[in-house]
Amino acid sequence: MANIAILGAGAIGSGLGALLTHAGQAVTLVGRPEHVHRIQAQGLHVEGAFGDFTVQVPAAKALDFQPEVAFLTMKTQDVVAAVQANRQFLEHALLVTFQNGLRSDELVAELLPAAQLVSSVVIMSASYLTPGTVSVLYPGALVVGRPAAPVDRTVEETAALLRQAVPTKVSSNIIGAHWLKLLINLNNALPALTDLSLAQIYADSYLRWLAVAMMREGLRTAQQAGVRLESLPETPALLIRLLGRLPVGLAVRMLALSVRRVERLGPFYGSTHQSLQRGRPTEIDYLNGAVARLGAQLDVATPFN
Repeated sequence: MANIAILGAGAIGSGLGALLTHAGQAVTLVGRPEHVHRIQAQGLHVEGAFGDFTVQVPAAKALDFQPEVAFLTMKTQDVVAAVQANRQFLEHALLVTFQNGLRSDELVAELLPAAQLVSSVVIMSASYLTPGTVSVLYPGALVVGRPAAPVDRTVEETAALLRQAVPTKVSSNIIGAHWLKLLINLNNALPALTDLSLAQIYADSYLRWLAVAMMREGLRTAQQAGVRLESLPETPALLIRLLGRLPVGLAVRMLALSVRRVERLGPFYGSTHQSLQRGRPTEIDYLNGAVARLGAQLDVATPFN
């Protein structure tokens, strides 16, 4: 049994924490006061893809012990502040990052040794809008690896731990996996801007064209940067590469099929929309902004992003 602290226990962190607690692991959730107070009083309620259940899990507003493993599940813009605030408790812990985009591992490695770091790509989808409750919309999977080193025993052990919650794959090309997820996440901006679900986005002739245009810009940027895309569970890299070659109509139909798979349990709006719903800053600078910045450096036009 590992001693696990989950910092930034929102949608993904709370979902993983509940599932690992259910599997018998020792988990402490560290999150916002209103979420923590509700969990302390009533437990953490989980609904959706894994059924409806409540787990009794320790929750705190701040980390006050040294965990063996620390999951960093906050948004990328909050990673540095979280690590700095808890540095005294994290210096000997294995750190697992769960952020979208490309920057999180680099930011953490500027504060603590890279040898402590395992990177995760999250395909699971969850929603946290009500304190004390997390909805798992799509059970998905995880992919883990070292951002700047080969797969080793630590990565394998991390994967074994996470498999107690959700299916987890080990990758020797975690950067390529992050890039593939980034290309998919470029569409997160559209539900946030329109208040429409992804299915509704793809039902609109202009918005579905815009969704494909943003992803194609990201794909051209990745290709210019020499990135080798890594397949994710249920999303082959070949499928994403085809988006740059197929007629727009075919590309839209391919993506619409993926959206229907994700929306089996209900409308999907994405994490950027959730941030706006909670009145929080979004991670847009680390998604579409990452493509725009790198595109400018590499002389790749990215007007839609």
